[in-house]
Amino acid sequence: MILDEIVEDKKKRLAEHKARVSFQEMRHLAEAAKTLDPDCFYHNLKKEGISIIGEFKKASPSLGKIAGKMDLLERIDEYNASVDAISCLTEEDHFDGSVDYLKQIRSASELPILRKDFMIDEYQFYEAKAIGADAVLLIAAILDDVQMHDFYQLARHLGLDVLVEAHNEEEIERSMRIDPRIIGVNNRNLKDFSISLENTKRLRPYVPEDKVFVAESGIMGDEDVKFLKECKVDAFLIGRAFMEAENPKELAESWKRL
Repeated sequence: MILDEIVEDKKKRLAEHKARVSFQEMRHLAEAAKTLDPDCFYHNLKKEGISIIGEFKKASPSLGKIAGKMDLLERIDEYNASVDAISCLTEEDHFDGSVDYLKQIRSASELPILRKDFMIDEYQFYEAKAIGADAVLLIAAILDDVQMHDFYQLARHLGLDVLVEAHNEEEIERSMRIDPRIIGVNNRNLKDFSISLENTKRLRPYVPEDKVFVAESGIMGDEDVKFLKECKVDAFLIGRAFMEAENPKELAESWKRL
């Protein structure tokens, strides 16, 4: 399965990261990093009306290379003027991401930044804080219950918010055990990368109304946005549509008005 391959490659990359910067040094860098509002990501998604997380990614296993219409800093200027948070892929092998992209975004934006990666080791959480992230992603499909609990607690201890991602009923149930305040439903099946927006509709009743509910993946047009708004989502995480758009600012503003 694609997901298993991604996780195995991530383990190899982690060894490289730790060889360059030791765990102790990364922990020191994280503790020395400027502490922003640990709730900024949550508050920007919780506010009245639909919120949008605009993503920066250069590739994916399902799409291959994405033909972006502008460079990183031009894109962030557009995001700064239109979205509520930014997601940055830092996974190298399958999404062509980099921690350096997140650092660049941090230098160009005051919006909350989500480090989107396959988080399987506590080292990554210290690294996320050190490079300027405000939030991290926890994917239920690759973590057991103990890992989800411990990683969630570590993230919050570091002042990082957490988007917990589930894809089915069992993962929602497991995720609820750690009482996250932000939960996302991935409309993409990470095992085969098929997409269905019906996933959000089906799982919406399993998520309490007091949680911030995020729809992820497969949001490409007006009808998708209207459908998901009817599902009573609080926020969208949108990657490909913005990356391929000539004017992501205009697109984000139009979708907020729908």
